[in-house]
Amino acid sequence: QLQLVESGGGLVQPGGSLRLSCVGSGLSLNDVTTGWFRQAPGKEREWVSALGRSGDSRMYSEVVKGRFTVSRDSAKNTVYLQMNSLKPEDTAVYFCASTAWRARVPDIPRTNDYVYWGQGTQVTVSS
Repeated sequence: QLQLVESGGGLVQPGGSLRLSCVGSGLSLNDVTTGWFRQAPGKEREWVSALGRSGDSRMYSEVVKGRFTVSRDSAKNTVYLQMNSLKPEDTAVYFCASTAWRARVPDIPRTNDYVYWGQGTQVTVSS
């Protein structure tokens, strides 16, 4: 059983930066694919990024590519999402999620491949 806890959200001005953290407990994040999703009010959940088990595969949605960077600190069992050049449309609750232990999944897993989810952290981009 893997538990995921996100933090790092907050209020930031357009053009600013935030770094979200996703701390795992119960399993090593080296043994799962970790994804970031977001959900804005009145909108469907949207996939943002995925980090593969090896750490070599880093995938991004087109709307965040070039602005967001996903990374992992294995010693802290933590995955980060560095968000730069934030825009008002990035406002959402951000969730981290992971696949099952050592599951074989594509570089961009299907949403149903994710079996563990955090509680989310609010990101608000506004002046």
